[in-house]
Amino acid sequence: MKHKNDIKNVFISIKGQPVFSIDEDDAFELMTDGEYCHTDNLSSFSYVESSLTGIEGMLTTFDIEPDRIILRRGDGLAGDMIFEEEEKHHFLYDTPYGAIMMGIDTHSITKDIGKDGGNLEIRYDIEVDNVAVSQNLFKINIKSTPRTPQ
Repeated sequence: MKHKNDIKNVFISIKGQPVFSIDEDDAFELMTDGEYCHTDNLSSFSYVESSLTGIEGMLTTFDIEPDRIILRRGDGLAGDMIFEEEEKHHFLYDTPYGAIMMGIDTHSITKDIGKDGGNLEIRYDIEVDNVAVSQNLFKINIKSTPRTPQ
């Protein structure tokens, strides 16, 4: 259970890129403030999406467990993205035209996470209706920032 004293203010950098893309326009980098909590073997960080991501105001949370990472957006009803090495997980993804079945096939997860943040790297394929449509790489950095007095 998270206690207020366990939560740290952090600066989060998320770089995403298709693995085999030569077009750098396909890459993105999100830099934002957020919150981070680390206890024992579990970590979690969250941030509020901006207008740049197209889902402004939505809370995004990454739960980092020993064997997997779960990305949750909003209330989670749209489907969690589960990254687990050598495992495939499916979820429904809501679009303006209706929901589509998507899959995440994770090839590797590299973690260096501690009480003040750290680094994650996730290599995965995205599938639509069981057909791989892209190979991707997330590079995530979480840095603790000083808490401002209230």
